[in-house]
Amino acid sequence: MNRILLAGGRIIDPASGRDEFADLLIADGRVAAIGSPGPAGPADRALDCRGRLIVPGLIDLHVHLREPPIYAAPDARRVRRPAAQEPAGAAPAPAETIASGAAAAAAGGFTAVCAMPNTQPPVDSAAAVAYYVEQGRKAGRARILPVGCQTAGRAGRMPADLAALRAAGAVAFSDDGADVADPAVFESVLRLAARLGAPAFCHCEDAALADGGVINDGPLATALGLPGIAPEAEEVAVQRACDAAARTGCRVHICHVSTAGAVAVIRRAKAAGVPVTAEAAPHHLTLTEHSLAGRDTVFKVSPPLRNGHDVDAVLEGVRDGAIDCLATDHAPHSAESKRRPLAEAPAGMIGLESALPVYIKALVEPGLLTWPALVAKLTANPARVLGMDTGRLAVGAAADVTVIDPEVRWRIDPQAFASRARNCPFAGWEVRGRAAATIVGGRVVFERED
Repeated sequence: MNRILLAGGRIIDPASGRDEFADLLIADGRVAAIGSPGPAGPADRALDCRGRLIVPGLIDLHVHLREPPIYAAPDARRVRRPAAQEPAGAAPAPAETIASGAAAAAAGGFTAVCAMPNTQPPVDSAAAVAYYVEQGRKAGRARILPVGCQTAGRAGRMPADLAALRAAGAVAFSDDGADVADPAVFESVLRLAARLGAPAFCHCEDAALADGGVINDGPLATALGLPGIAPEAEEVAVQRACDAAARTGCRVHICHVSTAGAVAVIRRAKAAGVPVTAEAAPHHLTLTEHSLAGRDTVFKVSPPLRNGHDVDAVLEGVRDGAIDCLATDHAPHSAESKRRPLAEAPAGMIGLESALPVYIKALVEPGLLTWPALVAKLTANPARVLGMDTGRLAVGAAADVTVIDPEVRWRIDPQAFASRARNCPFAGWEVRGRAAATIVGGRVVFERED
């Protein structure tokens, strides 16, 4: 089936400024025509998009797929064996795989996701990047864009072979889950990344200031008898990253912004012309530390949920453009690991299949963003961060397209997700809007039956 007609939808393409009711024709994997009335010529299949939005495929800059790419043995070419072939005593199956994560992404409307490298072992070699590229191709759902490590082994002591990672297909570099504490190593990484034309994704958290912390530092942490993580741990690191970007010229992207102070630092850096961009996650737009009052570990995340003032500041940063992109920080964990006490449970939440309606609820319904502005933060802006010619609907462009039903009402049920994990903080929420169909390279990889 080579020709698909998306008929009668509202086409929103922030890259070109297009916002109109029209038809879009896909042929041989590319956008063949856009027009109203519909483009001439027959189609092998037509999708009725009346009452729906036709937008560029959504891009998620921050996803954890958990699948270990290779053994930690010296021979980096040894690809990890299937779980059934693992020797006795091997690690349990990952909470997410490349295939299940790609399926979850497609179900959420994402046509491309950046896979973070903090797996075990980490994605710090060309072989590991190549593994993710190949497994993503085999999955055949959303495009998998590997992010390579900034430092060897994510140990922070010396830069990884960034040139080899880039040549193998890495779209960016990050030690996500950790900040590169050594300033000389960090600056060296940024200079190398700048020469390679790739952005550095920075998990901004000063390890010394955050050491031992469990949740946001505040009255709740005191009441629960838990060590806190002060906002300054993030803000100091964001300032350091912005200063380094200014010195090196490297495009620095600040991951999962969570504090008012961090938003202010980013806003000032942008005003000064520093090449910095930033993202916010659904949970930092909608949830506060008070969700943890009952010690429910599903709400434990890194950086932690903050207070209402911080949430308001992050929302304002999204509204006024200080924060360019929206990213899920999809972080799957097993139910067993999340049953541990709050101080011991891993941090992280899943978000690929719940993100779009949460963004609608937090940003579109209150009038903070229009639909075109929301779509820009999920398509054209992430593509710009990556320096890729994607995130747009134009004749001749690759046909990565998301069809959104903006009005359908539904209850978020993680048990129905394509993801292998269930640690979703939005379970039970009554929401509006979701992906109706996801098209990658002109192929329908997901279509909602209802």
